[in-house]
Amino acid sequence: MGHTLFGALGLFSLNILLYCGHAQGVPRPVLTVSPSWTSPGDSVTLTCSVGPPSAGWRFFWYKAVPDLSDYYIYTHELLAGSTTGTEQDSYILHGQTHTAGYACRAGRGDPVFYTKYSHEKFVWSGGVNPAASLTVSPHRLQHFSESLSLICEGNSAEWRVMMADEDGDASPCSYWGEMTGSTCNTNTRASSGVYWCESVTQFSNAANITIHSGDVILVSPVRPVTEGHSVTLGCKLRTENLLYNVDFYKNDKLIPNPVRGELLISAVTKSDEGFYKCRGRKSPQGLETLTSAESWLSVKYPEEAASSSVFLVPLVVGLVSGVLLIILLLLFLRRYRKSEASSLSRSQRTNQSAATDHMINQGETQDGHYSSLLHGDSCLYEAIGGSEEPEHGTNDEPEESVYENVRMETAADG
Repeated sequence: MGHTLFGALGLFSLNILLYCGHAQGVPRPVLTVSPSWTSPGDSVTLTCSVGPPSAGWRFFWYKAVPDLSDYYIYTHELLAGSTTGTEQDSYILHGQTHTAGYACRAGRGDPVFYTKYSHEKFVWSGGVNPAASLTVSPHRLQHFSESLSLICEGNSAEWRVMMADEDGDASPCSYWGEMTGSTCNTNTRASSGVYWCESVTQFSNAANITIHSGDVILVSPVRPVTEGHSVTLGCKLRTENLLYNVDFYKNDKLIPNPVRGELLISAVTKSDEGFYKCRGRKSPQGLETLTSAESWLSVKYPEEAASSSVFLVPLVVGLVSGVLLIILLLLFLRRYRKSEASSLSRSQRTNQSAATDHMINQGETQDGHYSSLLHGDSCLYEAIGGSEEPEHGTNDEPEESVYENVRMETAADG
């Protein structure tokens, strides 16, 4: 009995060791995305890397679908064209519009041996998604070590707020804050990173928030500014004191600005996009300067212009097609009329020829000479007639050829 029990335990332990050894031998590929921040319509390249040996793998590409039953779980849906895998280790997403998550894995052999799924990687967009949106309070991208409220809104009854750190590792609000309904309130564990909302079907716009340990921050909007609208950038001290001799920089270049303390752009355009920061002094004559971190100012096209552009292309195509159709119809009618006129002309010439032949036949003499020619003409006529093999019935023409030469001389020659 004892030997049997120890034998069963040994066999069970051996199976566990074999299983664990096999599981440890399953590689996990690494997924990279480029670019990670996009504007609507951009193309994104996914790249899946498997450790050596790397030959013989086929790659499978997935969309990450949030599963809110746990703190941080995603299910995976195959992307189009990935059912049987691809030989290439890269996959291009065309027309990226909103924030989304992706994963990959590889397989080879028969039966197929699959790797583990890669960790999810995200493509972020600051563009507003009507079905899901993130609001940050206070409404700015840079913050001191203070409490933030991250609010999810959209077509869902259940949300979770996610944050990806500088290494791209994502974690839910419950790790660094408290999720109450659709709002996440941060605590001192919050850090700089990209924040967004998730539901079972939607990803919201993303916000690249900086938690600043210094004494000054740039005040800039969280969401993209609509082209043609105005925007004001500010420079804020940790204390309520004023900051003196404030300058603003775009992509490290000083911006000429007659107004001290803030930067007003009355009508933004796409050319105003870029990294902004501010710099100032604690006192008017002070030498010590304070510089904020940089934040990206995003500009979007007006929604009405974007929506009208959706219909503009079909409208132009329709107009061009209509014009081409009219031109083709006119050309057809012109050719048809020419054909009709040509047929009518041939018919008239045939009738006239028949009438002329009839008149000439009436003016012929019995010996076959023409007796009616224009006065003063001197011509040579050669009338050729020959026998033909009729296709059906008999031929009424004479069997022998008849050549008849007629020379008419003018009265002066006579």
